[in-house]
Amino acid sequence: MVLKNYRLETEVIHKGYDSQSYQGSLTPPLFQSSTFTMRSAEQGERRFAGEEEGYIYSRLGNPTVTVLEERIAELEGGEAGLAFSSGMAAVSATLFGLIRSGDHILVSEGVYGCTYGLLELLKDRFNVDYDLIAMDEEAHIRSFIRPETKVIYIETPINPTMKLVDLKLVCKLGKEVGAKVVVDNTFATPYLQQPISFGADVVVHSATKYISGHGDVVAGLMVGSREFVNEVRMTTQKDIGGIISPFDAWLLIRGLKTLPVRMDRHCSNAEKLAEKMKAHTKIKKIIFPGDDHFPQSSIVASQMKQAGGMISFLIDGGKETAQRFMNELNLIKIAVSLGDAETLIQHPATMTHSVVPEDKRQTMGIGPELLRLSVGLEAWEDIWADIEQALEKI
Repeated sequence: MVLKNYRLETEVIHKGYDSQSYQGSLTPPLFQSSTFTMRSAEQGERRFAGEEEGYIYSRLGNPTVTVLEERIAELEGGEAGLAFSSGMAAVSATLFGLIRSGDHILVSEGVYGCTYGLLELLKDRFNVDYDLIAMDEEAHIRSFIRPETKVIYIETPINPTMKLVDLKLVCKLGKEVGAKVVVDNTFATPYLQQPISFGADVVVHSATKYISGHGDVVAGLMVGSREFVNEVRMTTQKDIGGIISPFDAWLLIRGLKTLPVRMDRHCSNAEKLAEKMKAHTKIKKIIFPGDDHFPQSSIVASQMKQAGGMISFLIDGGKETAQRFMNELNLIKIAVSLGDAETLIQHPATMTHSVVPEDKRQTMGIGPELLRLSVGLEAWEDIWADIEQALEKI
């Protein structure tokens, strides 16, 4: 099926799949097969030699997974996509494909806790150094770039502080110094932000979050040039083995179909809740890119379609007050992850970012009073009523 000049809302439903190639099945079939037969020994030889396209073994490729990979590549504006068994499998495979021992990675301040753990592992075991820095100003970023800097790795918005990174600026610097720019686009999704259009080399996702949207899949995605994706597919992914199952890929294809309408609702709910929350006396501060007083509002306007569905906020009190507030919630669930239909809340300092040493957490802006809210698809009035009643009890 050839799709040209269709908008993203159409591509999430149709890209990468031709129903007439599969007996007219409206929904992409689930190829729940570990291996694929060959017509002859000679064909097997040609496929293993890379002389003939075709499926061999589901660790190397699967028709259901291919639909997902082609669809996410189109949505992100990249040449090719690759699906993984988790977001961290996508992150680690991407970095393994880009670095060697002795290299240096420049990292945006405040990354996901497990990404921080991976960076520490690379440093301790494989002699790959890194620096966590604020990427607010060009001169500051330049001061940390070394001859051995091979990757600039960023989240924007950053988890959980919601700080933004100017994609145009960082991608320009990356091209100038010969460093590959990798962007974790989990919070924004390709519906709200497309880093490759600003010059990024690779985009990664925890597809567990908004891409799935239903809290029933753990998966990761990566998009980049066809050359890089194929290299990772046939080396890092093949040999380490962080592949996605065909069924999980099928669930993600289903989830992607409703990504635009879900994101619109997440964003709309978040805007309404942010207005209510910032007026409450027991909330010291909200951190939401859609707030009128958000310090990086110009970056929001330049690279994001909407401000997203995530709100971080500071409770008036310390860790104990924050935890009491969480325990008083009824509708909102205490859980890590994000992007689900359900509204979720977590305490980053003791949960997702507990692996990060306290001094570094403080530098990142992750204090004991910080809470992260993943705004769901419920009626926003009901979410607010739950927040309000819990605030009144602390």
